[in-house]
Amino acid sequence: MTAVLDDVTAIQRRTVSLLFGTQIIGGVGVAIGIAVGALLAADLGGTGISGFAGSTAVIGGALIAIPVTRVMQASGRRPGLAIAYAAGALGAVLIVVAAVTRSLPLLFTGTFFFGGGTAANLQARYTAVDLAEPSRRGRQLSLVVWATTIGAVSGPNLAPLAGTVAAHAGLPRLSGAFVFSAVMFALGAVLILVLLRPDPLVVSRRVAAAPVVEGPRPGLRAAARVVLASPPARLGVAAVAMGHLVMVGVMTMTPVHIGESHNDADTLRVVGIVLSLHIAGMYALSPIMGILTDRLGRRPVVLTGIAMLLAACAVSGTAGHDTTRLAIGLALLGTGWSATMVAGSTLLSESVPLAIRPSAQGLSDVVMGFAGATAGALSGVVVEVSGYPTLALLAAIATVPLVALALRRIGPAATAPTAGASG
Repeated sequence: MTAVLDDVTAIQRRTVSLLFGTQIIGGVGVAIGIAVGALLAADLGGTGISGFAGSTAVIGGALIAIPVTRVMQASGRRPGLAIAYAAGALGAVLIVVAAVTRSLPLLFTGTFFFGGGTAANLQARYTAVDLAEPSRRGRQLSLVVWATTIGAVSGPNLAPLAGTVAAHAGLPRLSGAFVFSAVMFALGAVLILVLLRPDPLVVSRRVAAAPVVEGPRPGLRAAARVVLASPPARLGVAAVAMGHLVMVGVMTMTPVHIGESHNDADTLRVVGIVLSLHIAGMYALSPIMGILTDRLGRRPVVLTGIAMLLAACAVSGTAGHDTTRLAIGLALLGTGWSATMVAGSTLLSESVPLAIRPSAQGLSDVVMGFAGATAGALSGVVVEVSGYPTLALLAAIATVPLVALALRRIGPAATAPTAGASG
């Protein structure tokens, strides 16, 4: 038995190390695209629909998570992650073509598939806890989330360089970011296919002596029944989804808001700085969120995240065009997202049985994706009709249902780590 545990520990260590590297690569791919996606959509179709670029990417990530989850449920994490990264690479290529041809429909098609890169990065956090010890789940998950910091913070600041390279190559300046994204996603897919062996999900099933299920694996519908029957699992899904909704709603339109007060040459630089601080808030402090999740419990960290999101909306919504205050607000926004993401994901993972866990995790990402997509799609309309401060106010109001759910007594799994909830 000791030998088995030693093998599992070694596999877990290799898995987390690999995921750490691919998260850096994928983080560059996602973040550099996010930095200019709304700007490219505004250039092709106007401010009113600029938010749809982000929302289409979020919808794509959510829908791509469905087949990815099915592949993982049947064959393990490795093929599922590789497919997601490949979809992201395809989307980035289509966006470059859309920028060249100035085709708005092709842009939205590309941003849909671009969401595969986000789906891969999100599913990687669950891969990190397949073999983690119960008392260290929050830390292992948050370590992989933190790895995205390096790529995600550098990504937006590479946008000006990517734009210059694209311009010299005869491509539209805003398309350069997506050339970088395509290369990063393709590299991530190759690394996962070659190096993620043995597959941690397959190993976890063997270690748990999980029975082999004949016929189709449980899908999202079965996962939804399990999640709805479990109050801790419901809170986990809600925390991830609502944190993402608030974050996407405010973040998506911040580059456009900044662009209203800066000339074209300065906009990319300022957006790069503000979004870098935002993304640093999302990922850099995630190990602290993981430690707090393991030590204090899942629900207290969810509530802390909500408080940060409210503070972010207050600061950003009253900042006007003050770049410093916008940067502070976006950093708070990212930190609140980190708290709800780490605590909510950990709570969900330990609140459902192992046999259905990948499907439940995929369901969470689908719900999160559609919540973010709704916020992204409406954000451009709200800003055009009533302004950026109104958007921040509405985002703050959206947290009320999550506050009510988090304050309900739902059992020990939501308030303290447990070793017996792994199913």
